[in-house]
Amino acid sequence: MNHLAFILIVVSAVMHALWNLLVKRSRHKTVFIWWMFICSGGLFSLIIPLLPEQFHRPDARTLLLVSIGAVCFVLYHLFTGRAYRGGDLSVVYPLCQTSMVYVPIWGVVLLGEHLSFSGVCGIMLVVFGTYSIQLQHLSFAEITRPFRNLKSPSVRDALSAGFIYSIGSIAEKSGVRNYSPLYFTYLLVLIMLFLMSFNMLRPKYRALIGAELREHWGLILCSGPIMMASFLTFRYGLNMSQVSYAVPVRQVSIVIGVLIGIIFLKESFGRIRFVSALFVMAGVVLIRLG
Repeated sequence: MNHLAFILIVVSAVMHALWNLLVKRSRHKTVFIWWMFICSGGLFSLIIPLLPEQFHRPDARTLLLVSIGAVCFVLYHLFTGRAYRGGDLSVVYPLCQTSMVYVPIWGVVLLGEHLSFSGVCGIMLVVFGTYSIQLQHLSFAEITRPFRNLKSPSVRDALSAGFIYSIGSIAEKSGVRNYSPLYFTYLLVLIMLFLMSFNMLRPKYRALIGAELREHWGLILCSGPIMMASFLTFRYGLNMSQVSYAVPVRQVSIVIGVLIGIIFLKESFGRIRFVSALFVMAGVVLIRLG
């Protein structure tokens, strides 16, 4: 992975951790995320005419890839939310991260990517660190616990979320290969906002839209540029690197999220989180070298 791509994806990871912090501080998470997309999409629309990069009308293939990515990421959030409603965090969280198992496979098989030995080792370390960070203790029984009840709806939803996210990542990589990452991201945000707006029409959300804005308008305004920076830096970095590396490297956001939780939310660190964070960081370094 080249130096600039690595920096862009790490910056994206920082921004991703920050906007997740904003979501944690909100009251109604689904409504807040919708407002984030409103703010980010509005900011995009305001600054795009001022940028020197010329807009090119997307062809049918690009529109298809943007739409696939948008649908996949909206479904990812939907399945993740459903999994958390019915399952424990220590079971659901690791299973939702299984996208990193699929992404390198799709990258090699579908996109013809080639991985170095150190890169593969790095991916494995990141996968293990990401998977283990919410486990209660490090043991074979604990590591296999999330997979023991495949009949559970929350387990199936979490596994579906991981698989769907991997498909969206491949669609993104294919899309930014031959189209501007700036305008690909803009179209992606607009389509995701359009899809999420249908969910906001449900009666249980209507009364919450205004309440969330009144209570957290400051956080919502901050979220727009943070989310836009997270989206853009990742897709520009993705355009310069292999998706098999880009998605695992972005998991450094987990380490940043843990640090934010300790410093700002006064969460406990714990030995498992510490060891898992070390695995993630070691894996990211190997990917950079690979």
